[in-house]
Amino acid sequence: MKAFRRFAIHGDTRATGKEMHGKNWSKLCKDCGVIDGKSITLTDVDIVFSKVKKKSARNITYDEFKTALAELARKKYKDKTGEEAEAEVFKLIEGKAPVIAGVTENLLFICLNFTSSHCHFNNLPSAQIKKNTLRVLLTTI
Repeated sequence: MKAFRRFAIHGDTRATGKEMHGKNWSKLCKDCGVIDGKSITLTDVDIVFSKVKKKSARNITYDEFKTALAELARKKYKDKTGEEAEAEVFKLIEGKAPVIAGVTENLLFICLNFTSSHCHFNNLPSAQIKKNTLRVLLTTI
């Protein structure tokens, strides 16, 4: 599932996408609407994560992820069979990616390995940077 990999690597440049840590598991459940504040809460999500992971592990594998989703699905959709509930939860997650909060609009500007002492972009004020640094001003379209 692509959503698993997208959330597994979110915010961690060293992540392989094969395992997901608890923070990103919670983010996935929140961003995809699994957490509704009624039948599924953040506490439920954290408990299920702890339950499915190996005892000393900090991450869950894709198989453990599916087990965790199945458990949350049965709790969220009590009126459905186990398979129907799982299908509903997988529909919520399918094709989703992490939501990046706090980002404003219309600008993606990267100064990478810039050799000058200033960076100029249209009407923006100069951004003082050092040689070989990365400065990112990020917004969404």
